[in-house]
Amino acid sequence: MKCLIIDDEKLALELLEDNVRQVPFLTLAGSCRNSFEVITVLKEQAIDLIFLDIKMPGISGLELIKSLQNPPLIILVTAFEHHAIEAFELNVVDYLLKPVSFDRFLLAANKALDLFMLRQHSKQIQSTHHDHIFVNASYSLVKVRLQDIIYIEGLKDYVKIHLIGNAKPVITRINMRDLVVKLPSDLFMRIHKSFIIALDKIESIQKYKLVIADREIPIGESYREILQLHINKRNI
Repeated sequence: MKCLIIDDEKLALELLEDNVRQVPFLTLAGSCRNSFEVITVLKEQAIDLIFLDIKMPGISGLELIKSLQNPPLIILVTAFEHHAIEAFELNVVDYLLKPVSFDRFLLAANKALDLFMLRQHSKQIQSTHHDHIFVNASYSLVKVRLQDIIYIEGLKDYVKIHLIGNAKPVITRINMRDLVVKLPSDLFMRIHKSFIIALDKIESIQKYKLVIADREIPIGESYREILQLHINKRNI
């Protein structure tokens, strides 16, 4: 992981640089003494992880995080513990209090590596999306185009795949849990124990149900929060 260190204290900066050099999976891309230098570096190169001090002249570390549209992974390294709650609300990887032992530094770096690998895996899955799936139906493998799927209905050990237009639904023997992991999560979502829907086919939504292809589909209690997060991202 390419990392960047930001601290206005020379001694703290040098200690972090030394720690980074001891960790095989970290590559030091640069060091900065203030947030303005960071913004310049981020424009010039891709950074995977930032070790960031909070108290700095000009823009503070927390203000810097808030200003970044797509921030890298961030580990805060600070002498002040009272910013911890606000920091974790900004989704930082870890919060290290100075002076930081190497063991504690390594623990935070490993946590960042786990998140980095998870992000890379997610990007790889999204970049390899196929535009179709094959399912067993009527003793044959039937090709189903993802863009044609409106919603999928669970029927005990079978599912019924409802398609656009007047196409006949495809019925295949598979359970909902196994099917949902085979579908791209940015296109499909399970919203009930018996229903998976194509997100781009939603026509309207209420608290306990949504309408898709003129059919009302219930929203399960345990699925409501994640669906609402998806809706909020696209709400204007």
